[in-house]
Amino acid sequence: MIQACPRCQNVPMRASLPVAFLLSALLSGCAFKGEIPPSTHILQSGPFKVDPALLGQPSAARPVPPTTAAIVAPPPVTTSPVSDAPIKLDAIGLRTQRSVYFDVNKANIKADYEPALRAHARYLAEHRQARVRIEGNADERGTTEHNQRLGLNRAKNVQSTLLAHGATKQQVSIKTLGASNPRKLGHDEESWAENRRSDVVYEREE
Repeated sequence: MIQACPRCQNVPMRASLPVAFLLSALLSGCAFKGEIPPSTHILQSGPFKVDPALLGQPSAARPVPPTTAAIVAPPPVTTSPVSDAPIKLDAIGLRTQRSVYFDVNKANIKADYEPALRAHARYLAEHRQARVRIEGNADERGTTEHNQRLGLNRAKNVQSTLLAHGATKQQVSIKTLGASNPRKLGHDEESWAENRRSDVVYEREE
């Protein structure tokens, strides 16, 4: 029988403990198998897209919406004023457009008659010896007093237009005839329209 060495029997138990712990740790490290977490999969429908910026490439430029060009209106067309045309002569040598027509119960001059009255005024301005008489008329409707006053106002307005364009007051006289001098006999609108007028009557011409 072999006897233990007396020195070995006297070795303290504390000296063997660190070695035992070290061996145990090494064995544990070799036996540990780490758990690998399962991979996470991301499902994506359609073609796989990657932002070019993640790959170090420049990002595609975003489309710029088209701009609507401003519509520039064309400049207004300017026309030269039409010069006054001379009064035409009829078959017997008299100047035409010697009547100015009015609306019902009105005495204002319509724009249509301005060119003819300017031509008369120009003739009077160039021939100071010429004389005209403006006769104001009315249709048969209304009282005699009303028609006389209406004919007078119509004659005055024609006279004022002639004076404004060069004639003198000595050259232009006025007279009212009311409904006493109808140009067209009748009792309808056509006849009444013909009789609502002022006539330019030349008393003296050059």
